[in-house]
Amino acid sequence: MSPPIGGWAGGEPAPESRRPSEVIPARRLLRRLVAVVAEPTSPQQRLDKIVKMIAADLVAEVCSVYVQRAGDVLELFATEGLAREAVHRTRLRVGEGLVGTIAATGDVINTADAQSHPNFVYRPETREEIYHSMLGVPIVRSGRVVGVLTIQNTARRQYSEDEIDAMQIIASVLAEMFASGGIVDRERYGDLGGLVPERQRLEALRLVEGIAVGRAWLHAPRIEIDRLLADDPAAERARLEQAMAALRASLDRMLARADLASGEHREVLEAYRMFADDAGWLRRIREAIDTGLSAEAAVRRIQEQTRLRIGHAADPYLKERLLDLDDLANRLLLHLSGRSSAHDPASVPEDCILIARNL
Repeated sequence: MSPPIGGWAGGEPAPESRRPSEVIPARRLLRRLVAVVAEPTSPQQRLDKIVKMIAADLVAEVCSVYVQRAGDVLELFATEGLAREAVHRTRLRVGEGLVGTIAATGDVINTADAQSHPNFVYRPETREEIYHSMLGVPIVRSGRVVGVLTIQNTARRQYSEDEIDAMQIIASVLAEMFASGGIVDRERYGDLGGLVPERQRLEALRLVEGIAVGRAWLHAPRIEIDRLLADDPAAERARLEQAMAALRASLDRMLARADLASGEHREVLEAYRMFADDAGWLRRIREAIDTGLSAEAAVRRIQEQTRLRIGHAADPYLKERLLDLDDLANRLLLHLSGRSSAHDPASVPEDCILIARNL
């Protein structure tokens, strides 16, 4: 049985822990961003206010949010610092320019001279020629890039690891805000890639012969997180430890079953049990909690990061391990929420056709 793979499940060398003075400002900014969504204004006004707040807190002259629309197009939805007339006018293809590259790869771009980057594409309506340094991070939900968050400065400089971490945490919160419709008008913009459900034709492996008509029912659907932020990181860490203990105990009980003494199912459970003890994975979740995220939001953030990191891998073994870790994270979220299943059994229709991403 192969052990967890260092560097993707969080097994990279542990950096020095952040000092409380470094994470408290991040918590305050996150709380203010969430408060903006509750204001009785339009989604566009909220997003405009949010980019202004991010720019001020990160001492950036520019902060912009690009949202992915249908057809793999990224549209500038809000900016502080670039020309106002570029909003909803500037568009880039996924893979085009630095913003498009971030969307295509899911990688962070941190450059002291954006205009000398080989992927740079200039849009004159933005009037961004005076800005040199740029930091851009993907906005990710359900393993898909749904937008890009950027900051820019006139001075040529590399952004610090703390600034990169802050941007990634902000992006994870923005992803949930996008999905709720709080900062993007989903009625006006009905073609937001990855955010608005689309009619889809699914091709899958049929497990039961015959033809049936019924309601599609997704096995293990996405677990929605109601609370993104928390005031007491120590209490959230304690909740995480309790949920991890319950997760390990449930895996141990399954491994002790006589019918799982050997075979493929036991190998999968043994892999889960090793992942549950992966120190790097747990450390990254704890660090996300320390920035002000709830335990659930911290688990989701690390889950999305891991999906992006491994999602482009060609190695089928890595992709298989990604499914294992993804399922483990969902089990942990269930324990944190106090539920035994993502579905309420009473809500499952009698005429359902069960659809599963993996079994």
